[in-house]
Amino acid sequence: MSAASCLLSEEQFLCSICLDVFTDPVSTPCGHNFCKTCITQHWDVNTQCQCPMCKEFFKQRPELRVNTFISEMAAQFRKSSQKKASSRSDQRCAKPGEVPCDVCTGTKLKALKSCLVCLASYCETHLEPHQRITGLKTHQLIDPVDNLEGRMCKKHDAPLQLFCKTDQMCVCLLCTSDHKSHDIVPLKEEYEGKKAELGKTDAEIQQMIQKRRVKIQEIKLSVGFSREDAEREIADSVRVFTALMQSVERGQAELIDMIEEKQKTTEKQADGFIKELQQEISELMRRSSEVEQLSHTEDHLHLLQTFPSLSVPPHTKNWTEVRVHRSSYVGSVRRAVAQLEETLSKEMKKLLEAELKTVQQFEMNVTLDPDTAHSKLILSDDGKQVKHGDVKKNLPDNPERFSTCVSVLGKQSFSSGRFYYEVRVKGKTDWDLGVGRETIDRKGRVTASPKNGYWTIWLRNKNCYEANASPPVRLSLKSQPQKVGVFVDYEEGLVSFYDVDAAALIYSYSGCSFTEKLYPYFGPCVNNGGKNSTPLIISPVNHTYKGSQIF
Repeated sequence: MSAASCLLSEEQFLCSICLDVFTDPVSTPCGHNFCKTCITQHWDVNTQCQCPMCKEFFKQRPELRVNTFISEMAAQFRKSSQKKASSRSDQRCAKPGEVPCDVCTGTKLKALKSCLVCLASYCETHLEPHQRITGLKTHQLIDPVDNLEGRMCKKHDAPLQLFCKTDQMCVCLLCTSDHKSHDIVPLKEEYEGKKAELGKTDAEIQQMIQKRRVKIQEIKLSVGFSREDAEREIADSVRVFTALMQSVERGQAELIDMIEEKQKTTEKQADGFIKELQQEISELMRRSSEVEQLSHTEDHLHLLQTFPSLSVPPHTKNWTEVRVHRSSYVGSVRRAVAQLEETLSKEMKKLLEAELKTVQQFEMNVTLDPDTAHSKLILSDDGKQVKHGDVKKNLPDNPERFSTCVSVLGKQSFSSGRFYYEVRVKGKTDWDLGVGRETIDRKGRVTASPKNGYWTIWLRNKNCYEANASPPVRLSLKSQPQKVGVFVDYEEGLVSFYDVDAAALIYSYSGCSFTEKLYPYFGPCVNNGGKNSTPLIISPVNHTYKGSQIF
């Protein structure tokens, strides 16, 4: 029997209805074999008695008897198949979350494929007929999925084989009557199209992922640079403040030494005076004793002979004008602090030179925007110079243009990071410089203040400098700037103005809150009969400038 089973194929022992090894196989009059239960249920469902294989009709239901020979062969084959299956069942048992085989009895094995025609999922063993039997090879197999019933049309109980592009839904063949004149295509066609779209979507997602990975690297790099800046700034601050504290301690020590030295000199002088006075007192006391003794003598001759030498007081120093003057310390502390202030000023100069050198690294190429310029302003062709003219040009009154204020903005806007530019103001008696936000009022009279979106400084009447804060701040400058540097740190909310040639800070707006784009702001002011006709000139940064080394 075992030898015979080896010569027979599995196909000969499979019921064509349940596709499993025969159970109680019976033969029909036409010679085909089926499981007794399968053929009985088949005829119970159908009104006509017909062979499922050859379609032969029987006038009356045949009497079915178990085919003993085939039953024995099927049992042997099933035993052999189960033995093979059991040897691999541990590796193929369906785990939670995996699709089980619908045919397996007892322990359910993991399904390898699901059949969209049979609406069943099969393990490796029960999938074999679909890979071998001609009629089953045409069935559409997919990766195992649950709920195959969901692939059936609920209305017609037929497979969902089509896709209505008009309604964007899957339909069966019978549903086409409800989708007349709609764009209906086979599922496979729509699948291919959607799969191509998914490919594009995935490519876009991968690109987005890559961009974000690059952004992560940029952020990490920025954090690294920030850490380096912080460490360098800490090291510089420690060096600067250590030097300053040493200077303070040295100045204090020198002041104390000077005061103590003065006091020692005073005490030494006083000690000398006291010693000299004590000597004179001793001499006078001795003379007083002699005079007293002589005044009590009864010897007339002795008194007369001694009187001349004792009648005159001994020669002593005139102490009337002698004084021990208190040491004067008036101004000592002030002079020491002034010296410290001078030292601090020198170090501050070094710091400002280094600071200016640092901010100049953020130079941006700024040009003037003619669409924002007041109609009486004259701009150079390269957009780097602006001055006031007496003749009003016929220009369109677009929303961006200043109508009353003699001003112009830069073309470039900034909404993050840091930027710096320099403007030559030499020869001018009046000017305005700074930055303004995008939504500043450009029509009518303009009040420049941070509240109105302006962060500026100005010069009036040749020597009156002012920061247009709230309230305005009068600026006292040691020298008149010939070139002004403007630096903005958007995230820090900082706007600083520098006297470039003197490497000095003119004024800083700090703690600002920027939420819009910022534009460079230029106000050359009216020419005042030619007294203020010199243009404002956006100048390139001179990177050959070398600031002093700090300490």
